Amino acid sequence: MERRQSIILYILMFNMFITMGGLGIIVPVMPAYLEKFQADGQIYGFLIATFSFAQFILSPIIGNYSDRLGRKKFIVIGLVIYGTGQILFGLAHEIWILFVSRFLNGVGAAFVMPTILAYVGDITTVEQRGKGMSLIGASISFGFTIGPAIGGLLSSVNLTFPFFCAGVISILSALLSLTLLPDIKTATFVQTRRESLVKQMLSSTKLTYFIYLIVVFTFSFGIANYQATLSLYLDDKFQYTPLVMSLIFTVGGLAGVILQLFFIEKLFTYFGEIKMIMVNLFIASITLLLLIFVSGYFLIVLVASLNTIAATLIRPAVNTVISRMAGSEQGFAAGLNNAYMSLGNLFGPICAGTLYDWHMDSPYIFGTCVLMACCILVFTWSVKNNKRTYLESSKIS
Repeated sequence: MERRQSIILYILMFNMFITMGGLGIIVPVMPAYLEKFQADGQIYGFLIATFSFAQFILSPIIGNYSDRLGRKKFIVIGLVIYGTGQILFGLAHEIWILFVSRFLNGVGAAFVMPTILAYVGDITTVEQRGKGMSLIGASISFGFTIGPAIGGLLSSVNLTFPFFCAGVISILSALLSLTLLPDIKTATFVQTRRESLVKQMLSSTKLTYFIYLIVVFTFSFGIANYQATLSLYLDDKFQYTPLVMSLIFTVGGLAGVILQLFFIEKLFTYFGEIKMIMVNLFIASITLLLLIFVSGYFLIVLVASLNTIAATLIRPAVNTVISRMAGSEQGFAAGLNNAYMSLGNLFGPICAGTLYDWHMDSPYIFGTCVLMACCILVFTWSVKNNKRTYLESSKIS
């Protein structure tokens, strides 16, 4: 990549890291927040759902309009909204303000995330796309991995301090983007799709990359399912402390970041994105099931880390395939991508919590079935697609 291209990519990575890190900082401080507001776990679940709901509604719309109006302004506005939401969370003195704050966070993320994915599609060639998406994927994984650690550390100063810091950094990042990011519009774009969200979601079933939108929903559902209940599971079954549990989350996340930064381009070149998706869906499903059978701290760390690594490798592979198949509609495709991810993040914790109340092992058994079914679906589609390509090439020859 050229030097200017690399600088742009690093700024986009930093923006994505800020967005995902801001999500993670809430994890270690929420028990104290729930106690402060005399709320229960159900309120926590709805706070998570509020963020994902805002993302789901706005992501396709923002991604669509960024194709016509340019990427930069949506990233800058999104970071300001996101930062405002974080500061409001720190200032909140009533429950309803927390919900307003989380909704603003979701709106800000909807402005930032699909636009960044589309921006990467704009500035990279088809050959560079895998590396660009893997770097963005690494910043997502690193932000989500390091966020809880940062939140726990900053909360030792004051319970609200992590949110004020995240808000200020987000707004400073907006100023950095306003100053250094060039504005980009899709050169070949002709007409913006003016469909409602419902119509966009329904029409997405006819897109050539719809199968990969299903993969996005599935692994987002599985990850949210896993993250929502694992701390409860480890506490109920093994009585692990929060510090011990944080190491379980962190090891796999850091390993996934290292793979995405230094090895994923070679993996994509050698295996191809579709094989990477299938293999890692299989690994994620098996390790999810193994979690209910293993005991002993190091075995749990190993299995949980393999699950996290598989999930972090699926994301850039899927993003790369969708971006390649989207053509000139990078923003529209990225918006749908983020919408399907938000749906998974919305329903995953709700489903996991309900199943966990019924039986503590059931979220992992159900998650295994969903991920394995998705793996079989991708494999079947891949075989049919390869057969169709072979028959078409035979007719031409």
